[in-house]
Amino acid sequence: MPAFEPVLLRNRGIPNAWNVDVYVSRGGYRAARKALTEHTPEQLVEMVKASGLRGRGGAGFPTGMKWSFIPKGSALKYLVCNADESEPGTFNNRELIESDPHQLLEGIVISAYATGCARALVYCRGEFALGARRLQGAIAQAYERGYLGQRIFGTDFSLDVYLLRGAGAYICGEETALLESAEGNRPMPRSRPPFPAVSGLYGKPTVVNNVETLCNVPHIVERGVEWYTSIGTPPRNTGPKIYSLSGHVNRPGNYELPLGVTMRELIYEHGGGIPGDRKLKAVIPGGSSAAMLTPEHLDLKLDFDTLAAVGSMLGTGAVIVMDETTCIPHAVLRMVEFYNHESCGKCTPCREGTFWMVKLLRRICEGSGTLADVDKVLDVAQTIGFGPPNITLCALGDASTSPVTSGIKHFRDEFEYHVKHGKCPTGGVTRNHRWTQMDADRHRWTRP
Repeated sequence: MPAFEPVLLRNRGIPNAWNVDVYVSRGGYRAARKALTEHTPEQLVEMVKASGLRGRGGAGFPTGMKWSFIPKGSALKYLVCNADESEPGTFNNRELIESDPHQLLEGIVISAYATGCARALVYCRGEFALGARRLQGAIAQAYERGYLGQRIFGTDFSLDVYLLRGAGAYICGEETALLESAEGNRPMPRSRPPFPAVSGLYGKPTVVNNVETLCNVPHIVERGVEWYTSIGTPPRNTGPKIYSLSGHVNRPGNYELPLGVTMRELIYEHGGGIPGDRKLKAVIPGGSSAAMLTPEHLDLKLDFDTLAAVGSMLGTGAVIVMDETTCIPHAVLRMVEFYNHESCGKCTPCREGTFWMVKLLRRICEGSGTLADVDKVLDVAQTIGFGPPNITLCALGDASTSPVTSGIKHFRDEFEYHVKHGKCPTGGVTRNHRWTQMDADRHRWTRP
């Protein structure tokens, strides 16, 4: 089988790929010209629907269908690019912004035209200093060349693009909290309905798409639906995907592959396997929000539907590998501490639930817990994650429970070992050691 030809990362390694001259010399903005001069907005929406493109930000919602929810007409509408990449283990958007910002802008131009948006906003994670600088420079270059602004490519379509930098809040990755932040308010999720497609930024119809999602759009327009659906596992998991591989692997990094590659291929062929030929213990397939899996799942496809069928999710495509030296209870504790810290506090189950999960997990990890605490923390997690419908306004509460429920499901014996012996089964923290936030900040998931 021939090697997969990169699509989204095709300009990786090209000197000054973020410069407009380099981007145009490699076919840049050709798809945007084609979209605006040869297609109607309705045709583009149907094209993206037919491609099967699903949102790459985590939920995997069909992009074309999301676009079709935007009301027709000449009223002011917004396109918002969610570039607030905050999910632990995820760094694919960062590379796209830093190395190929014009690809994102071209996707924004086409998507805004398809949905009738006259203004677009890129909400960029505050820590992405280099990416923001290059993206701002790319926006200026695009205006100079006429790819943004008035009457783009001589058509009646005009688009203004603005860059807004966040301040490093995980909750701003949730689209309605992002919109609140963009309006200058405290970032907290909104009640829905109404959904952003009806009432979004400043109360106007708004389409919100992730960076990687928008970067797919120019290639669908340029090379066609048939080509795009030949990649991946059609009909529901098509196109390329950038997997962020990290943890205990020899070659961590971003790997662009057809959507649906197996975990075994990603970890062992592309990632070079586990250092020291140690055994695999667990894999988180889609950022820390996704339930962890075990070596028996290695031959599963990394796509939306396959992972959902086994109780996990593809999420952002952040694959975190943990080898046999990992203490699962401490890894779970560290992840839940993150969610407790990042909870906006608006919803009681999330605010209080994450606090109590941290409290119980610390007690277990430091050796002062009981076997009842293992069941208790699981009960708290299940109450947050599987309680009545709409128990929280956003998915952060559910996300915080995934490490707990999957960790206890697959590695309950390690939690009980901590309780009974007061130390990690891999060697580490001993009984009566006071677990503090300082310990958590410097604690490694692996033991010497």
